[in-house]
Amino acid sequence: MLTRCRIGMMRLAIAVLTGVAVANARAQAPTPEPWQTRTWPELKAETQARADRNAYPATGLKSEDVREALSHIDSLDRDQWATAFMAIGDRYRAQAEAELVRHPAAARADFYQAWLNYAFGRWPSPNSPGKQASAAKSVEAFLAYGRLLAPSMEVLRIPFEGKTIVAYLQKPAGVAKPPVVLDVGGVDEWKDAVAADGRSFLKDGIADVAVDMPGTGDAPLPGRPGAERIYSALIDYLLTRKDLDGGRIVVRGVSWGSYWSARVAYAEPSRLKGVVFQSGPVDAYFSRTWQEQALHTQEYLLDFVPSRLYILGQPSVEAMLDFMPSMSLKDMLNKPTPPMLVIGGQHDTQNPFSDILLLLQSGSPKYAWVNPEGGHMGRSKAWSDARIFNDVARPWIAARLNAD
Repeated sequence: MLTRCRIGMMRLAIAVLTGVAVANARAQAPTPEPWQTRTWPELKAETQARADRNAYPATGLKSEDVREALSHIDSLDRDQWATAFMAIGDRYRAQAEAELVRHPAAARADFYQAWLNYAFGRWPSPNSPGKQASAAKSVEAFLAYGRLLAPSMEVLRIPFEGKTIVAYLQKPAGVAKPPVVLDVGGVDEWKDAVAADGRSFLKDGIADVAVDMPGTGDAPLPGRPGAERIYSALIDYLLTRKDLDGGRIVVRGVSWGSYWSARVAYAEPSRLKGVVFQSGPVDAYFSRTWQEQALHTQEYLLDFVPSRLYILGQPSVEAMLDFMPSMSLKDMLNKPTPPMLVIGGQHDTQNPFSDILLLLQSGSPKYAWVNPEGGHMGRSKAWSDARIFNDVARPWIAARLNAD
């Protein structure tokens, strides 16, 4: 039988150990990162609201699927986010695999939904183990979807400086030698997403080649000045294809991808029929003043700062702020370019509108479409991403490629 003294000592020991455990837990608990723009309840509400109105980056996701995934998340933990959306993606992938033999059209639709959920699980950057797993699954699901398309999607693997350029080629049926849109993804909208949009060009008799911007996806180079040589190498390759018209190419960039479409325009003015620049950075964006302001944008759904650190390979915000001025396009702006369409929104909180104006006022004459009520990408309530793509960018590109 235990004596009162021994019982008292045991209680004291338990109390001490409990106190130490609580203290250690508090010490180890992550402190909120200063660049977080939303609490978890706020992020949950905003994510669902965007899914309900089919707004970026939840475009194409089913509202009920997002609601289910969010119900399994209770913090800003990246792996929780990835796990919840991977579970939805896994369900769609299993359905697709069961439908492959008898119902290929249904399988294609389910692989597409699997890809959307996996891609949202890794969004905006695969900077945790869970998000890396979700990114890998998104590639598998998208390739499975691409194999079921008609015409199917071809994966290009082009040797480049000891590495490989990976791109997705889609060609229109019945066109012997179509012109090409070279579609450059953005920080979080990788080549799979731009390939999904770019499939619309096939209706115009135009082929689409989707590729990642440096620092993302399968890109063989980090985000540094000079990495536009990836696209020069791609142009070299396209000129060797007998089933493509490499003499008729337009480069389309979206968001940060526009920075790279602009650099290609300055590097390859004689080998391009046109360039689309949509809400990309030019000069003021790279200043410390703008960045310190933009770090707090709520236009971006989540992890705005980590996504920039990821693409630039920078270890901290301070290192990123020191590095960014080296990316400015200011010294290039007066060089000639092929015809360029500049798209933007006057109220963009991610890239300064003054960069759009600077680009328009410099170098070769340019075409412009500016939404006075628009935010990033020019989007607003009246002008969705899809409407801008279909009513502005796509007709201009088709006119450029079919001008001769």
